[in-house]
Amino acid sequence: MLLLPVFFFSCENDLKKVQQISSKEVNKPVETTIGVDVIYSDSAKVKARMTAPIMLNYTATKTVKPYYEMPKGVHIDFYDLKQKIISTVTAEYAITKNESKIIELHRNVVVVNDKGDTFKSQELIWDQLAKKFYSNQFSTLTTIDGNTISGSTFRCNEDLSNPEFLQSTGNFNVNQGVNP
Repeated sequence: MLLLPVFFFSCENDLKKVQQISSKEVNKPVETTIGVDVIYSDSAKVKARMTAPIMLNYTATKTVKPYYEMPKGVHIDFYDLKQKIISTVTAEYAITKNESKIIELHRNVVVVNDKGDTFKSQELIWDQLAKKFYSNQFSTLTTIDGNTISGSTFRCNEDLSNPEFLQSTGNFNVNQGVNP
């Protein structure tokens, strides 16, 4: 009779361990894709093309919405209406949030537009619905003519036009047009 309560107690502990292990398994990817090549289009026009060496697909859980993770980097080309590349984005890590249409780029993020302007940061968020980039980390934009501007936060259009920095500093080339 004394052994029976000990047996039930040990089963309860094992059940708790099983539940802990089970809860950890929920957040694993359900699908792994190698050699990813995704086309984003709107009204039958290609807007962007994303490639990545590997993409992990995570499904929704009670606490997490579905998302894709690209742990080995990503490359994105943006196109104009004539299908010409207008900007290119690379990063060492990315997460795509399906429902909010947000792509988070992290680690050595570089954006180059068709003018040759270059953006660099450790973070860049692409809001696909607003067609905007933004970053809440230190960022630098270098224009083709050598001007640089840096700041604690950054916002701009997909083609790097209309950049906005907060707490910014920069170096600008000025031609004064002085005649000898």
